[in-house]
Amino acid sequence: MTIDEAQKQVDEWIKTYGVSYFAEMTNMAILTEEVGELARVMVRTYGEQSFKKSDEGINLADEMADVLWVLICLANQTGVNLTEAFEKNIQKKTSRDKNRHLKNEKIKSIIR
Repeated sequence: MTIDEAQKQVDEWIKTYGVSYFAEMTNMAILTEEVGELARVMVRTYGEQSFKKSDEGINLADEMADVLWVLICLANQTGVNLTEAFEKNIQKKTSRDKNRHLKNEKIKSIIR
């Protein structure tokens, strides 16, 4: 599935099952909530915190998909073509950072 196809599929789902999009600011708050849930899984899986009984059944991939879903909703609502935006973002990063990280001794010391 391409990013464009994902944007179209989310839009179709919202119009078919979700009735309409939540307001942009509501979706922004939901995105923040979903990122927090992703952070919870990450810190328990890769950080020092341990899982709680209430964490049973949480799934890293599902939490990432929740973040992506709401981000796509926001893009659809605000008229952002994520394919174009992502391509431009890669170009920006490449232009700005093509040599920056190669020369960073801090990164070289943490390469796994």
